[in-house]
Amino acid sequence: MIQIAPQMRILMAVEAVDFRNGIDGLVRVCKQTLQADAFSGCLFVFCNRRKTAIKILAYDGNGFWLCQKRLSTGRFRFWPARATGLTQGLAAHQLQVLLMGGDPTSAQVLPAWRPLPLPA
Repeated sequence: MIQIAPQMRILMAVEAVDFRNGIDGLVRVCKQTLQADAFSGCLFVFCNRRKTAIKILAYDGNGFWLCQKRLSTGRFRFWPARATGLTQGLAAHQLQVLLMGGDPTSAQVLPAWRPLPLPA
């Protein structure tokens, strides 16, 4: 099972991918298109052309996980623009918002880290 932790590195592919690709095809996309190592332990997030489905590829040290979420109605409203590069980083809470069909850039959450006051 994939557990999404706050310290995880999550990369979104900006360009849509062919969802006929399975694990091997998405590993090839990571290597050739994104210039990233699929064996690094990062989560790689891909969308289809119509933005109705998301696939997440992860390597856990023993093998690959491939998860897919397809919306029953509508489309994912948020996806980064091509001008930002091949990938865009996401925080764990932003991925959770995205998976629920929301816009992670407009979600209001507490900061991931804040200094604690020293006891008097």
